[in-house]
Amino acid sequence: FKLYPKPHEAQAAVLKEIMEGGKDTLFGKTYRFDAIRGVDEFRKNVPLHDYDALEPYIKRLLQGEDYMLWGSKCRFFAKSSGTSSSKSKYIPVTQENLHGCHLRGFKMMLASYLHSNHKSRLFLGKSLTIAGTIVKDSGTGIWAGDLSGVLTQNAPKAAGLFRIPRRDIALIADFDEKIAEINRVYRNSNVVSIAGVPAWNLLMIEKLLEFNNVPDLCHLWPNMELFMHGGTGFGPYRETFERLVPSDRMHYLENYNASEGYFAFQDDLSDPGMLLTLNNGVFYEFIPMDRLEEAVGDAALMRAGEQSAGKYVDFETVDTVKTGVDYAMVISTNAGLWRYLIGDCVRFVSLKPPKIVITGRTKLFINAFGEELMIGNADRAIQETSKIFGVRVRDYTAAPVFFNEENPEASTGAHQWLVEFMDKEPDPEAFARELDECLQRLNSDYEAKRTHTHTMSRLRLVIVPKGTFLKWMESAGKKGGQNKVPRLANDRKIIDSVLGMLG
Repeated sequence: FKLYPKPHEAQAAVLKEIMEGGKDTLFGKTYRFDAIRGVDEFRKNVPLHDYDALEPYIKRLLQGEDYMLWGSKCRFFAKSSGTSSSKSKYIPVTQENLHGCHLRGFKMMLASYLHSNHKSRLFLGKSLTIAGTIVKDSGTGIWAGDLSGVLTQNAPKAAGLFRIPRRDIALIADFDEKIAEINRVYRNSNVVSIAGVPAWNLLMIEKLLEFNNVPDLCHLWPNMELFMHGGTGFGPYRETFERLVPSDRMHYLENYNASEGYFAFQDDLSDPGMLLTLNNGVFYEFIPMDRLEEAVGDAALMRAGEQSAGKYVDFETVDTVKTGVDYAMVISTNAGLWRYLIGDCVRFVSLKPPKIVITGRTKLFINAFGEELMIGNADRAIQETSKIFGVRVRDYTAAPVFFNEENPEASTGAHQWLVEFMDKEPDPEAFARELDECLQRLNSDYEAKRTHTHTMSRLRLVIVPKGTFLKWMESAGKKGGQNKVPRLANDRKIIDSVLGMLG
């Protein structure tokens, strides 16, 4: 494979390949794939879809039917965490998608890392991944579970030489039991890398240190050199990881590996931009965030598969995107996701080669008063404010406080932040004031609403007890795996749920 293919040629080849894989399916016949020639006709004939629009096809796949979306049988589904909606999503993982996207992307990332780090000892030790669970339906033979569980179930035998824990431990459902077993079996192993969501790896490390009564991970695994992370922004966690793994050899590498596919990775550890994988079974399109509503149009029509659902259909491609613009990412893949609105917002920081950073979710933001607060700004503000106060944040969530809603300043709205700290806690008033000022420095729209139009008052901070978010995740059945606390919401469902649990 090529790490840096020519974008136009690579993406044209991918589209041709996946169209061939989908032409004889129910979906392909519905939208006349056999008559489509090239990108322009594809965009003209195939409408934008979200999960609800594809769900009728996916339900039939889950019942054991074949050839709904892709031209081969699909027996594995990645059950998403349902971060931005209450229901879980079942994302098909075909064999072509497994090997030609997920595993291929991982190999590309690994090759890039080893090329840049000639002194790496990665293959002299073990790589630890905290996999989620996966369950087989005895009636249909369908497997469904966390993506990491799907990958573990399908891992090549050769991977067992380097990857831990072994499958029976990796698929233990109870998170605490899994970590205890990992400690029992592998505490004396030569573990050189870990992978997964920062929050759960942090919890694992803390438990391992407690089990073994050591101050940091280097006392347990002295050759640790790499953390391959993704799922949430790493900024708020970096300082904590650097304290827990105090080694000059330690590297942190961000992956963009979702249930829907492996999309990007850092090819340069000094550059936060992630290299977009262009020859990985994924055809990309990008909707400028300020045109997303125009692209989606009538959601009911989109879910009915109507071409006229949105007025804006000629989305950007890797040939036409610009740097510095927030885009909603749309994918068509070798798993049978067609013009699928994945829900992530990205921004290009480089075009040659194409590199992106994740700036948020299309549904995880706060824009109740025109402030347009995205997760990138929120993470950075928390990180910078925590550094000023010398504190460490474990997790947080924020939501709007609407006019007249528990709001003494009846003419203004505000944001409410629930923050859990790892050890010492700052003065709430001082921290809230600095966090609010930091958000204004990072986000001109937020600043305008706070200082010019005065439609927003200063944010309200609630410091929650230690263990609050873990308890909330457990109550929601989302402990471990790829699950994470939704950090921003444009409504109060999540934040009120956490507050309700606290009484």
